[in-house]
Amino acid sequence: MSGWDAIIIPGGGVREGGVLPPWSAKRFDRAMELHAGEPILCLSGGTVHRPPPLDAAGRPIFEAVAGARYLVSRGAPPELIYTEIASYDTIANALFARLMHTDPRAWKRLLVITSEFHMERTSEIFRWIFSLPPDSGYRLTFESAPDAGMTAADLNFRRAREKASLAAVRVLAPRLRDIAAVHEWLFTKHKAYAADQSTPLGDAQLQRVY
Repeated sequence: MSGWDAIIIPGGGVREGGVLPPWSAKRFDRAMELHAGEPILCLSGGTVHRPPPLDAAGRPIFEAVAGARYLVSRGAPPELIYTEIASYDTIANALFARLMHTDPRAWKRLLVITSEFHMERTSEIFRWIFSLPPDSGYRLTFESAPDAGMTAADLNFRRAREKASLAAVRVLAPRLRDIAAVHEWLFTKHKAYAADQSTPLGDAQLQRVY
């Protein structure tokens, strides 16, 4: 066994037919390289930037499910793979991972794997969410995977969006000082999750998804 209770992989997109984009596949490849018998938690229902691809029956293909299937195809034991399919941004990735999986299972030592372009924001958000009261004694480690399969222009665009989103998180985080506050904000203020959709999630908000 490794020094981790679980490996966590945020979603990085999914294409038609449930195919992972190269940068996302690299996250799962790295997980398989480091896997030593601990559970692997795949995160994300999708993204607010585009609708999910559909399977042959017309059902959505969730990012976490596509990731789980990729791991199984690489030889990971299905009984060690867990999914979270409710989140559509990185804050919810972290919050739902904690509420749905790590708190109930008492997984304290966590390895989080994501792409290089996504690492700074991911590490800051996960450290914030997993340090909030009630304190469960979490210990987080982070591992980056290569930004494979992107053009220079696409990578620059993603880095700029990451920078803007991280700036928004740094304004938000000091206001939300416990899990209850994050939960309330997410489901009453965040347009990807709140019931009040009178103001649509517009282009400006899409560029600053957390």
